[in-house]
Amino acid sequence: MSIDAFKTAVFLYLPRFALAIATLVIGLWVIGLVVKTSRKGMEKSNLDQTLVPFLSSLLSWGLKALLLISVASMIGIATTSFIAVLGAAGLAVGLALQGSLANFAGGVLILIFKPYTVGDLIEAQGHLGVVKEVQIFNTILLTPANKRVIIPNGGLSNGSVVNYSAEGTLRVDLTIGIAYEADVPRAKEALVEMMQQNPLVLDEPAPMAAVTELADSSVNLAVRPWCTVENYWDVYFETTERAKQVLEANNITIPFPQQDVHLYTDAVVPPTS
Repeated sequence: MSIDAFKTAVFLYLPRFALAIATLVIGLWVIGLVVKTSRKGMEKSNLDQTLVPFLSSLLSWGLKALLLISVASMIGIATTSFIAVLGAAGLAVGLALQGSLANFAGGVLILIFKPYTVGDLIEAQGHLGVVKEVQIFNTILLTPANKRVIIPNGGLSNGSVVNYSAEGTLRVDLTIGIAYEADVPRAKEALVEMMQQNPLVLDEPAPMAAVTELADSSVNLAVRPWCTVENYWDVYFETTERAKQVLEANNITIPFPQQDVHLYTDAVVPPTS
């Protein structure tokens, strides 16, 4: 290539490249602004908050793909050829990333059938936490220990999910043992009265206490107060503490595991070889 031809090519394509780069930079900034504005608008609207991060991510990736095609056409790449290349690349990537596509499909199913929404307390894939976001590929949970857990949507859509918030109330399951010589009816009555005095315990369903097991060292009572989801741990801890106080106040013993050991002093010890 001659110097004149090189100069002609530079003067011909350099403005295109400069314009394409400027378009890319400005376009990314505009896309960020559009996505941010759209997200705020969706958050203020009556739209289900579970959809907000999902739609925001989808909008962002869609606009970026259109921007990339536009920039490619500006520098002289045929759009049809570019789309064909993207299609072929997309097929190859899709085959390589089947798991990611399954997570995307799982996210769509979750948004359609809504086994849980943002703010629900769920247990799935071995994790317990509050749903913070449902994204395109993942669901983000915040555990009671304030740990952030990211779970792929594919496993959530195909596996079992326990939604503790769906019904609005939960039963607290406690097992408290009392001594065999204790007055069982009095212990049950005292425990029920204690639960009824707790303003966080619901009146309906009514709290109950019942014998569930005659264990080795104790008579085990099932203590079952009901509460709202957000009050679960408060009721759990307070009921456990107050149960001990109430039983002691009524002279009802909470036994500890014990064994009887019998010693035979007149036993014949065989000689050792």
